[in-house]
Amino acid sequence: MAGSGVIEGPLSKWTNVMKGWQYRWFVLDEASGLLSYYTSKEKMMRGSRRGCVRLKGAIIGIDDEDDSTFTLSVDQKTFHFQARDGDEREKWIQGLENAILRHSADHQVMGLKPVPTEAEFEFKLAETDAYLQLMIEQVKSLETRIDACEDESTRERYNVIKVTAEAMIEAIKHAIVMLQISKESLKGPVMNGSMHESILTNDADYDYFGTGKTAGHIISSGSSNFRHNRVIGIKPSVQTLSPEEETLPPTDTVPERSYSSSEDEDFYDAEDFKSASSTPQKGNTPDSSPSTEELIVQPQVIASDDDYYDELYDELDKENLGSLEKHGSVIAHLLSQVRIGMDLTKVVLPTFILERRSLLEMYADFFAHPDLFLKIPELTTPRERMIQLVRWYLSAFHAGRNSEIAKKPYNPILGETFTCFWKMPGAENSNEQTDGPVPWASKDNLAFIAEQVSHHPPISAFYAEHFNKKISLDGYIWTKSKFLGLSIGVHMIGQGVISVIDYDEEYTITFPNGYGRSILTVPWIELGGKCTLSCAKTGYNATVEFHTKPFYGGKKHKVTAEIFEPNEKKPIVSIDGEWNGIMYAKYNTGMNEVFVDTKKMPIMKKLVKPTDQQTEFESRRLWKEVTYNLKNKFIEEATNHKQRLEQRQRNEAKERKEKGLKVETKCFHEEGEHWVYDRPLLKRVRNSPSSTL
Repeated sequence: MAGSGVIEGPLSKWTNVMKGWQYRWFVLDEASGLLSYYTSKEKMMRGSRRGCVRLKGAIIGIDDEDDSTFTLSVDQKTFHFQARDGDEREKWIQGLENAILRHSADHQVMGLKPVPTEAEFEFKLAETDAYLQLMIEQVKSLETRIDACEDESTRERYNVIKVTAEAMIEAIKHAIVMLQISKESLKGPVMNGSMHESILTNDADYDYFGTGKTAGHIISSGSSNFRHNRVIGIKPSVQTLSPEEETLPPTDTVPERSYSSSEDEDFYDAEDFKSASSTPQKGNTPDSSPSTEELIVQPQVIASDDDYYDELYDELDKENLGSLEKHGSVIAHLLSQVRIGMDLTKVVLPTFILERRSLLEMYADFFAHPDLFLKIPELTTPRERMIQLVRWYLSAFHAGRNSEIAKKPYNPILGETFTCFWKMPGAENSNEQTDGPVPWASKDNLAFIAEQVSHHPPISAFYAEHFNKKISLDGYIWTKSKFLGLSIGVHMIGQGVISVIDYDEEYTITFPNGYGRSILTVPWIELGGKCTLSCAKTGYNATVEFHTKPFYGGKKHKVTAEIFEPNEKKPIVSIDGEWNGIMYAKYNTGMNEVFVDTKKMPIMKKLVKPTDQQTEFESRRLWKEVTYNLKNKFIEEATNHKQRLEQRQRNEAKERKEKGLKVETKCFHEEGEHWVYDRPLLKRVRNSPSSTL
């Protein structure tokens, strides 16, 4: 594979969406600082070079989740490569590092200081934010020590350190914010320390000067030895390069720019397509280029025969926010109001980041797979029921986030309600209506109701039941949002109680926290925290941990779970996977299985009354104008309607305060520290004349 200063051998190279990964023969010449590639070894012997990468100022990117792929970023392009295995990749990377170091060193000897790239900027910014989070944790530890300190003089010294550290945190936070926002204006070249528009444009006729070259760039991307650069969400410039028939630079010359002679080759960043295929397939050449939406597999949605289509809500919100840097002034104003650790309950977020539905409706998506929930009472042993409960629980979160882009649901208005129900496919749906939360649902349906029972703090209560299966869930969640620098944390305080009436069992469950990451660029959602599921009567219990992605390495959306028998420390089932993907179970009996596959399981569509048949404070009717204007991109109108709703809520709160009135909830009440449904199925069954409980 290697000679003196030369390495050669096969690699796969990402070409574009249509051609995918293609086999090429590569030659790394350390002396010239070039990585050349050919369609075959024979073409290499004949000197028919397909393309090359200049290594001076190049940056090597390594994917911690894949031990065979790597990238080279240089000349405003990102090249993606795949070796046969980790050992082969390491050989190539060692050779590339030596060549880059050698030629970057030559570059610096000439007195030219490398200019940091956008990718380096993003990496360092994320690293700074990670250190910022550590600093915040240290200040919290210091506060705990101050509270425990009895000596007054020592406490004063600690307080001086604390005040200084808090001031430093605020300075770092605002520096991060302003750097990130100002980055959008740093797209043009720098000349003599000032910003200018590009002198040469993509429309320039370079052949007029007899050069035959594509547009050059003014500033070289420089980095002497920046190996572990992980580029996230940054797309290289898309350029159409000359076809193979055109005259290519001779193989013994060093071109001014890296180039490739693939016909109509677009330098798409392969990160854009990893969601469709996490493992690159060599030789994958589809007939046509699918769109990104086609590449992402959406779960099947099953609707009942008597369902109707609501274009405002049934059409998925596929529009990504893109980078929030384009809203720089709005985000800068918003972030100027907040401090690290500040509760965001009273901060009004801009309308353009809103998802087109209420938070109350999002909670209904806990039952996107109602068949899993309704199977719990059908099982005959406590062990089976606990395992099935965990199966449903792990399936309950992906449908609430139908996009990786972080959009925020509407904050429900005090007194707002949302009702819906599900018809089970294949079930004999009787016309006998229930006296439960949704009067127009039958006893064979799973009915759901949610109500915003408090505004400060924001608490949503929700309840679901299936009359004939004798199962219900009574829960509430208090969302407490905090600003964490480049992230927003949403603590989900509350619980749910599942009653399996025929077995006189109650299962108590807690909920994970949510995090909005990269809030200044392209936001994305992840869940985090340890949750518990337990039954006091049987003693069966489970722990579920949603893992947040560490700064270095690791995977997104990872979840692990363990199920325990009463008074046992060894789990009977261990589960791991991704909460929005596939989860695998390993039993203590030695059996293994796919526990939950959210990509293949069909979503049961909830049935909601048409908007014109809803009451004034039902979610879809209440937010109808906001939703309509958001869908049609009338952001100013959407903002106006949203502000009217919020102002009405403030006026009503002021009037209650002046008259000394208390908030009257519709369907829920407070019991101690918890919120519960007024007329749960268990109470109605027990009060029934025919009850045998």
